[in-house]
Amino acid sequence: MPSKSTRGAVAAALLAAFPAYHLSAQSDLDRLALRFASMTAVTGLEQAITDSLLALLPGSTRDRAGNVTVTLGQGSPKRLLQCPLDEVGYVVGNITGEGYALLRRVGARTTYPLFDQQLEGHRVTVFGTKGPVPGVVAVKSTHLTRGRVAAGAPDPVFTVDNAYVDVGAASAAEARALGVEVLAPVSLTKRPLPYGDRLLAGPGAGRRAACAALVAAVQAKLRTRGTVVVAFTVQSLYAGNSGLAGVKALLGPFDDIKTASLPTRYTDTAVETVALAEVDKLMREMVQWMEGR
Repeated sequence: MPSKSTRGAVAAALLAAFPAYHLSAQSDLDRLALRFASMTAVTGLEQAITDSLLALLPGSTRDRAGNVTVTLGQGSPKRLLQCPLDEVGYVVGNITGEGYALLRRVGARTTYPLFDQQLEGHRVTVFGTKGPVPGVVAVKSTHLTRGRVAAGAPDPVFTVDNAYVDVGAASAAEARALGVEVLAPVSLTKRPLPYGDRLLAGPGAGRRAACAALVAAVQAKLRTRGTVVVAFTVQSLYAGNSGLAGVKALLGPFDDIKTASLPTRYTDTAVETVALAEVDKLMREMVQWMEGR
């Protein structure tokens, strides 16, 4: 797991993109959704993004599980509005003698059969103890492997076991000198792309944009009906949704629970796409829900 100093450095870098102001315009929410989509929060390893949220939302706190919560209003009814932060991702499972990082997927949610194939030949980021380390997943040589599969037979499907991450190291010692260690989080390098008529594409764009809409709703000047606990939850992709379960145990019971979510296209791919008009709509709906309208 990255050290506190590393998480602080990552959080500081992320916060540079998050001015501490109240969002009031469509373009502000678009930019916030883009910045959230640039973040990485592999399930169970969400510390950097929660560090950023703590600084972004005055009055918020982080519980022992890692959830970030802020309480608005008082009295009854007591309701919960939550947004899951985490994403299916990878951790370093081992480092070979030649300096390659091997991967293991984390997150209990079932993915489609070709999910890991998105890694093949693509840029990844290893969040090491000394900061983010750029890498690329190696592609097998078509020349050296030619003829090894029986004539007419399809090539075997790429899986996470085939992923060798090249971080520019020639030995395990060089990889560790870069801060690459076993259990370091790894994800596709985030390069979210706004395109078309206010569309946003990127890995996990739907979840990130929904959380951006919730941040904007919290920052709006509103008067809640009763008490509203806003929670940005972690570890939602583990069995039992342990982050949400922790919020319920510590701050519940609740009279009603709502989850911030958005419709997406090309879900769980590197080009998962969300319409920013839907982000606007979600933000307005959450404000109305908190106000009891």
